[in-house]
Amino acid sequence: MQTTLENIERQDWVEQGSESVQQAVTSAYSAGGSRGQQIANFLNGTWLGHPLHPVVVALPIGSWTATLALDALELMGKQEMAAGADATVAVGLLGALGSAASGLTQWQYTIEKPRRVGLLHGLVNASATTLYAVSLLARLRGARRMGRLTALLGYGMVTLGGYLGGELSYRYRLGVDHAPEEETPPSDFVAVLAEAELAEGTMKQVMAGTVPVLLARQGGHIYALANTCSHLGGPLNEGTLERDCVTCPWHGSQFALDDGRVVNGPATFPQPAYEARVRNGQIEVRTKSNSD
Repeated sequence: MQTTLENIERQDWVEQGSESVQQAVTSAYSAGGSRGQQIANFLNGTWLGHPLHPVVVALPIGSWTATLALDALELMGKQEMAAGADATVAVGLLGALGSAASGLTQWQYTIEKPRRVGLLHGLVNASATTLYAVSLLARLRGARRMGRLTALLGYGMVTLGGYLGGELSYRYRLGVDHAPEEETPPSDFVAVLAEAELAEGTMKQVMAGTVPVLLARQGGHIYALANTCSHLGGPLNEGTLERDCVTCPWHGSQFALDDGRVVNGPATFPQPAYEARVRNGQIEVRTKSNSD
């Protein structure tokens, strides 16, 4: 399977198609201005604190799994299951719309291999959705055998789409937290920078132990966050400071300086926030205590 997938990824049309679709999605959100940002935040799952796509995708998969079971029962002579099978096809189609919207929104920030695999994932799932739409039409017209057959083919495509979705999540880490939670600054304060080297309205990356930390001074206060963006690992110190927030230079995720909460997506996970103080002319950082 991996060899087949890699061969497909190398096709020129996959690269060209993924780039074109990505540009179209990004342009559509940009054209929407602040409303576009609000819609993107919703579909990314910024409000949820977790990517929305894996939540929404459960609806079509669950519905169409129920269709498979109800169709089998109908074939066994339980004709009363037919109406339920038709209903689950329709519910799955509605869920597929939400799944596609959230998936495209999350995928638009990918590059190279993840972008190409994501395009294939979307095309396979679009094919599955088309087959289920044909299945519903056939059922409504009384062609139940055709309806069951196209639903079965659609379920095969859903399974393949799930495999590709797993590649995106587990191989390419799309939708997972990229902030270094497994590593934290020391529990005791450690000096990381001379106070004179951090001017008002500026940011610097420093190392606290083995952890890259963002130091920012704004309004006379010094803030410390994990420097690696939780979205896709961008370096926050190369971003911008504005309105008590830091904006990632890669995809525009905004985090509050005081506690690392997400202000604007596409990030869904907050930035780890650390405790900072000035002692003897040195900025010191440590992990926040449990009492904070």
